[in-house]
Amino acid sequence: MKNTTLITIAFFSLVFTYPLKAQQGNTFIDLAKTGTDRLSKRVSSFDQTGGNGDNFSGIPDGTKRVLFDVKGAGMINHIWITIAPPPPDLNRNDIILRMYWDGNEFPSVESPIGPFFGQGWDESYNFVSMPLAAGPRDGRALVSYFVMPFSKGARIEIENQTGRKIDAFYFYIDYVEMPQLPDDMGRFCAWYNHELTEALPEGENEWGTLGPQGKNTTGKDNYLVLDVKGKGHYVGVNYFVHCPTPMWYGEGDDMFFIDGQEWPATLHGTGTEDYFNSSWSPNESYNHPFFGTARIAEGYGWLGRTHVYRFHITDPVYFDESLTFSIEHGHNNNLTLDLATVAYWYQQPPLQKLAQMPTKEERKVRPFIQAYDIHLWRHEWRKNHGNDPKLWGNERDQE
Repeated sequence: MKNTTLITIAFFSLVFTYPLKAQQGNTFIDLAKTGTDRLSKRVSSFDQTGGNGDNFSGIPDGTKRVLFDVKGAGMINHIWITIAPPPPDLNRNDIILRMYWDGNEFPSVESPIGPFFGQGWDESYNFVSMPLAAGPRDGRALVSYFVMPFSKGARIEIENQTGRKIDAFYFYIDYVEMPQLPDDMGRFCAWYNHELTEALPEGENEWGTLGPQGKNTTGKDNYLVLDVKGKGHYVGVNYFVHCPTPMWYGEGDDMFFIDGQEWPATLHGTGTEDYFNSSWSPNESYNHPFFGTARIAEGYGWLGRTHVYRFHITDPVYFDESLTFSIEHGHNNNLTLDLATVAYWYQQPPLQKLAQMPTKEERKVRPFIQAYDIHLWRHEWRKNHGNDPKLWGNERDQE
C-alpha cells in the first residue's frame, strides 16, 4: 500500500513539473522531448572549498541571507531545504522566506518558511502533497516542486527572526535557464496571514447550542486567505487552525469573490471541510496529492491543532481583475480561532505589492488548552449553577 502511494505521488509530481503540457497530452511523451535552448542549473549551499561544510552556518538573529540571485530568464522547478537545530529549539515560524522576481524591489512570496512548506506552529511532522512536502526525518526536509518563472532575474532570501542564531541552513534551488520566457507564464506568488478571530457578542453559538443562529450575508468579517488585484489564478492553500474548544471549528463557508463580485460570492461553498474535499466534521489523517489533513487535533473533540491543505492543480480559480478569498470562522463567524494560512497563486506581470505580513508578535504560537483549564471552566460553571454538590456537567438552565 505504501509503495502504491509513493508511486502515485511520484506520477502526479511528474505531471506538475510540466504544467503547460499536463492538460494537452501525454506527460510521459512530453518528458521524452529533448527541447532546445534549455540548461539545468543549481544554486546550493555546498562547501566551495571541497570540504563537508555544506551549509550556511551561524546565521545571527535579525539578519538576512541571500540564497539565490540569478539574472536573465528561467524557471525554478525544485527547492530542498533543511535547517538545524530542529523545532522546537528553532522555530521555523520565525524564519521569513521572501522571493523577488524580475528586479522588483518588493517580494512576491513572503511567508514564514515552516508554514510555506506545510509545517504549522513550532512543530515538525511529515507532510506530503504534489507541489509541496516535508519529508523525513520528521518533516525536516522542506521540498517544493512549484514552477517559479522569471524573465529578468530572481532573488530568494531568508530573514532570521527566531531570537537565536540558525546553526546550519542547507539548500538546493534547481532551475532551468533559457534565453527567453514564454509570454503566457505567470509569476509565482505566496502570502501568509494569521489572525486570532473574534467571537460574536452573543457568544460562540456553533450548531445552535446557545439558541437560533444568525446569518452572514456579506462575508466582510470572514477570515481572509487572499486579497489580490490583477490577472491570474489561485492554486491552493495550507490552512492551520488551533481550536481552543472541543466544538467543531469548520462550519464556516468558503467564499471566492472574483473581479469585484459582491455577496453571494462567485464561488460559494458549504463548509470548511467541504472546501478541503472532506466531509462530516472529520478528525483523521488523510493525504491525497491535491488535498488532505496533515495534522489532526489530539484533544477531545476538535480541541487542538489541525493542518489541512488543498491545491487546485486541475481546477485553478481564474480572475481577470481581482480575487478575494475568505472563509468564515465558524458559521456566521461566531468562533474564536487561531488561524494561519499560506495562499499560493500565479499572476500576470506587472505584479502588485503584497499586503503587510503579520508581525512576530501577531503570529506567536498559542499554548494548548490543558485539562486544568477545562477544570477551571467547570468550576465557574458550577458557581453559575448554584454550586449544587451533585452537579454533573450537562445540566441546562431552565427555560
